[in-house]
Amino acid sequence: MKAIKIIKNRSDIGAGARGSDLGIDALEIAAINKENDFFNRHAFIDVETKNESIYNKEKNSFAKRIQHVAEQCERVANCTKQSLLENKFPIVLSGDHSSSLGTISGIKAAFPKKELGVIWIDAHADIHSPYSSPSGNIHGMPLAAAIGDDNIYCQINIPSEETELHWNKIKNIGTKGPKLKPENLIYFGVRDTEIPEEYQLTKFEIKNYKVSEIRYRGLKECLEETLEKLKNCDQIYISFDVDSMDCDLVSYGTGTPVAKGFDPKEIIEIINGIIASKKVVCVEFVEINPLLDTKGNKMAETAFYILDQITKNLN
Repeated sequence: MKAIKIIKNRSDIGAGARGSDLGIDALEIAAINKENDFFNRHAFIDVETKNESIYNKEKNSFAKRIQHVAEQCERVANCTKQSLLENKFPIVLSGDHSSSLGTISGIKAAFPKKELGVIWIDAHADIHSPYSSPSGNIHGMPLAAAIGDDNIYCQINIPSEETELHWNKIKNIGTKGPKLKPENLIYFGVRDTEIPEEYQLTKFEIKNYKVSEIRYRGLKECLEETLEKLKNCDQIYISFDVDSMDCDLVSYGTGTPVAKGFDPKEIIEIINGIIASKKVVCVEFVEINPLLDTKGNKMAETAFYILDQITKNLN
């Protein structure tokens, strides 16, 4: 097995609520409290951040802090690409989910001719664009950038020329053009969407394995179906947003908690089931926000347990 390289991206500038930039420290504290030397066993790199950009007041709110998010995604892409070219297995630990566009772009930059599949474990579809987003928070836009589709049909905003310039830059990080074909994107646990996102899922026939479907049909069957759908992919990237878990069962320590999600055991089984395909080249954990955790450090402790368990399957 390849050596693991941990990429620590302490940035939360793409989110609506502050605090997910502290998620990595919360994970490390969880490991220390468990007397687990996980973070000492693996090489790591700290990605430069510009979190002070949250103090910038912007007139255009359709893609908040987009210039700085673009720069952050480029830094994450470079770190991911470098790790892969060093023949390492990158585990990306990020603040908000906008960073995943950087990770996907880095994978594509390292292997531009290989077909990439994406497993998106999340309560949200994250496939808005500056033209369709009701909030303007870019952590809800990475997949639109990855597939290169602005969803103009559902346009509700008129972004400024400057915003459009940065958005086009984001879509071309690492390599020019789309990084991902919509048919190679599969959701697990999405249950909080808006009409423009639902339109995209329908238009591209993107499969979403809801919690209820998995529990009814059985995870084994759903995983087999997933890997069959991605059989033409050379590589798979797994993005795990902790809000995919049931906030009432686990914790509210994330920016956009949603009830009736997965339990930690199900997350481990999903990730390990995909890892078993031997196609996974990168895993990312995002959106742990200890400032919102009403149970101490419970979300980070749960996420670290999952991280520790799935990493054992990488060896």
